[in-house]
Amino acid sequence: MRQDLNYGKDYKFVPVTSVGSGIGIELLPDLFCHTIQIVNICLVGYPESDEFVLVDAGMPKSANEIISVIEDRFGPNCRPKAIILTHGHFDHVGGLIELVKHWEVPVYAHQLELPFLTGQKSYPEPDATVEGGLVSKISPTFPNEPINLGSSVQTLPSDGTIPHMSGFRWIHTPGHSPGHVSLFRESDGALIAGDAFTTVKQEYMYKVFTQELEISGPPRYLTTDWEAAKQSVIKLEALKPKVAVTGHGLPMSGEVLTTSLKKLVNEFDQIAVPDYGKYVN
Repeated sequence: MRQDLNYGKDYKFVPVTSVGSGIGIELLPDLFCHTIQIVNICLVGYPESDEFVLVDAGMPKSANEIISVIEDRFGPNCRPKAIILTHGHFDHVGGLIELVKHWEVPVYAHQLELPFLTGQKSYPEPDATVEGGLVSKISPTFPNEPINLGSSVQTLPSDGTIPHMSGFRWIHTPGHSPGHVSLFRESDGALIAGDAFTTVKQEYMYKVFTQELEISGPPRYLTTDWEAAKQSVIKLEALKPKVAVTGHGLPMSGEVLTTSLKKLVNEFDQIAVPDYGKYVN
């Protein structure tokens, strides 16, 4: 068991939730998403198979829930081949250290996220002044110090392939974080977008709680490069995905996804970019 791994000193349970918390959705026979409070994890692989991966690791203190969801789908005492991170913000690595110790599996992330995953560098402070509602206002209470995964975290292969995710490739989609990646499978148009875009207005507590379906940009209070974020959405829309799981909000598919993504690209500055905030411009 690895004892050299640790969270930042500000790591703690974050008491926000939604009506979708605890609910899982099978989007494709080998693509399942599950909501933990306000964030989604993804399981890629066929049920009862031992060839599967976990994408992202939920909210702080969620490791037991993640293990339970995985064992329900893949069988008792199973373990993923790897954990793939879209990025390292607190709500995507919340159960990570317990999971790595429990399963002893590798974690993969983009090279540019590694400083935030090896204890070297904190993310910028969340912006409470950004245009938005209550979630934005309380965002400075969210953990932003780096976790330290030591040698358990590895860089995603530079050729775009993803270990143990045959058919998927990773796409660098920065803006929300420097090394943010999205995962795409050409054969069926499946997209795991992370926080490159969302399907809920993540800044507003009421909308987060009700999970009202609405295309939006990355969560504003943690997005520091809006021009890069816009280019990332343009890149993803060009792939013409047929089904998408985002880090926050309900999955989208078919014509709703196509028209929503097109609208987000065409109106990114109005829909996604806040009117004010310390990371705007």
